[in-house]
Amino acid sequence: MNAATSTTAPLDLDACAREQIHIPGSIQPAGLLLVVEPEGGTIVQSAIPGTPLLQDFDCPRGQRLERVLGGALAGLASSVLVAPDRGTVHLGIVSLKGVAHHATAHRAQGMILLELEEARPDELGSLEDLYPLIREFMADLERAPDTAALCDLAARQLRRITGLDRVLIYRFDTGWNGTVIAESRNEALPSYLDLRFPASDIPAQARELYRTSRLRLIANCDYTPVPIEPAINPLTGQPTDLGQALLRSVSPVHLQYMRNMGTGTSMSISLLREGRLWGLVSCHNRAPCRVPYNVRTACDLLGQVLALQVAAKEHAAEVEQRVARRAIQARLLALMAAEDDFLKGLAREPGQLLSLTQSEGAAIVHLGRCVLLGRAPGEQAVMELVNWLESTRRDDTFHSDSLATEWPAALGCKDTASGLLAVSISQMHASYVLWFRPEIVHTVQWGGDPRKQADPARLSPRTSFEAWKETVRLRSLPWTQADVEGALELRTAIVDIVLRKAEEMADLNEQLVRSNKELEAFSYSVSHDLRAPFRHIVGYSELLLQSAGEKLGDQEKRFVATIIESANSAGVLVDNLLSFSQMGRTTLGKVKVNMHHLLEEVRRLLEVDTVGRDIEWKIGTLPTVEADPMMLRLVFQNLLSNAIKFTRDVEKAVIQVSGQAQHHEYVFCVRDNGCGFDMRYVHKLFGVFQRLHHVEEFEGTGIGLANVRRIIERHGGRTWAEGEVGKGASVYFTLPDTSGVQP
Repeated sequence: MNAATSTTAPLDLDACAREQIHIPGSIQPAGLLLVVEPEGGTIVQSAIPGTPLLQDFDCPRGQRLERVLGGALAGLASSVLVAPDRGTVHLGIVSLKGVAHHATAHRAQGMILLELEEARPDELGSLEDLYPLIREFMADLERAPDTAALCDLAARQLRRITGLDRVLIYRFDTGWNGTVIAESRNEALPSYLDLRFPASDIPAQARELYRTSRLRLIANCDYTPVPIEPAINPLTGQPTDLGQALLRSVSPVHLQYMRNMGTGTSMSISLLREGRLWGLVSCHNRAPCRVPYNVRTACDLLGQVLALQVAAKEHAAEVEQRVARRAIQARLLALMAAEDDFLKGLAREPGQLLSLTQSEGAAIVHLGRCVLLGRAPGEQAVMELVNWLESTRRDDTFHSDSLATEWPAALGCKDTASGLLAVSISQMHASYVLWFRPEIVHTVQWGGDPRKQADPARLSPRTSFEAWKETVRLRSLPWTQADVEGALELRTAIVDIVLRKAEEMADLNEQLVRSNKELEAFSYSVSHDLRAPFRHIVGYSELLLQSAGEKLGDQEKRFVATIIESANSAGVLVDNLLSFSQMGRTTLGKVKVNMHHLLEEVRRLLEVDTVGRDIEWKIGTLPTVEADPMMLRLVFQNLLSNAIKFTRDVEKAVIQVSGQAQHHEYVFCVRDNGCGFDMRYVHKLFGVFQRLHHVEEFEGTGIGLANVRRIIERHGGRTWAEGEVGKGASVYFTLPDTSGVQP
């Protein structure tokens, strides 16, 4: 808990963010600071408190290092000048008028900063004196089962080592709000366990200093800063950067923050994970107290060990999660690979897809289809959400635990979709896999009202740390990195499967096109070459009857008549085969077709077949479609002629024609009450040369319905039939509804 401003006053927040806390221009009075030019070892700046101990020494500026402070640093001069480029080095103990000081040095802006911090008379002599406590701490850490146990143990042991009144472990969330997750204290200071503190309490530049400088001590919140003189380094022309200095003075705002908290002393230890600030160990004492250097060094070491253990525990938990989710990925991959349509595979075992991201609902949207799984919003809401994602997304993934704050329409489905994780599975279409989490209403305890306004006229910290409860709504459980990674891996798998199937389909289509062209060419050639012989057979047979009819007996005449009839039938069959082969090559000329007018034209053409028949025609309201009129005429000719033919043994024939719009297509039906057919053989109905009745009963070549199917499929439609022996048949076909398609 550190430098703070109001969470809602823009002026204060901006001022705090601009505060240059790494160049305060002063140090704390627990020691002195010398800024040394490294080439010649000359002092260029200094900060020396006006204590009686140091009053007898001359001003060190302009002097060489070994001569200042009565020559007390002569033995350290060579070590100071070779201070490492990174980190702070402890050079040993220096005695100034019999008072021991810890000498430490580090480099900044090309200068060497030498700090002499007064040692406490009662402090332990070395780190070895603290080793028993450190060893005990290490042993206990290894037995801690999880992060919570680690932090509880660390808080207790660090308070035991430091002797301070309260030790808190403070963890940051993704928004840099901090929560106290562990605490050890006596009764001198109140408990802050489980309280949350807003990100503004530790602004960005303060977090960066915590990241680069792991330990910081403020021994007395009422100290008087010791200025650096001169304020500007004469060699660099800049204020000296004290970001790594142990004695660095802190912001007056933070000192007031401490007073408001009732703490006279504050020490913080940074907890880093993979170079990022994970949290802080924040130590407090009600009365001012200087934590000895060696104790701080031990705390720094233990803080690093704790951070490593936390990282190891969290990494192990993440690995365990990844292994479990990889197993789910493998199962989903197998399900998708087993289906021609990956969407069916994903939806086959909904629990697997939901477990992948620990969600309660999911939706798969692909090529206009929407499949809902588990607790998900309705289809209309999902499609609206997809449209919003398409208009706003910049990446292949989107996740939010408060969807309504980004898409207000989500308010209506907060019980199923307060949280959303979505991945796009197509660059060309609005295709997504979406996971949903419901609203989780919960209470958060803040350390003070985060909405409280500070004084806008000046930079100032909060004054109240009393627990303030906030009820959080319109939020789900947050998505973890494992959730997002699992979704992205599934996306990769889907894209790979879709691409592979697309490549396979393209290869099959290429083979099919080639085979169709060869088959059409063969059919055309065969049918064309057969027509002439059949004409010759009919022609010569008729000539034979004319020239030798008187010489032929009745039986011979029947033979010749049969030859003529069979040759004519074969010729019709060849003509139909030729027509069928040409269907695949004919270009579609789509126009708006009035189906009523088209149907009446066909009925007039077929009137010759209905002479003397009692036929009741029932024509429904037929929609206007976009299609090739010549081909649709052939469709109705075949269907109506079949209906007329197969009802001729019925005393009163009833033929119905209907059409209606259903789900982006038009469905047409031609129904009759004729002889019908056995549904066990329906799969043969639309095949070439397939017949379900003997030719002696009903004439025909078995190509009519094959032509119907080919024409309808070329229009992008479907065909099927239903029937029952003796009770008639119904033949259905569909045509796409293109009225709502944008050009």
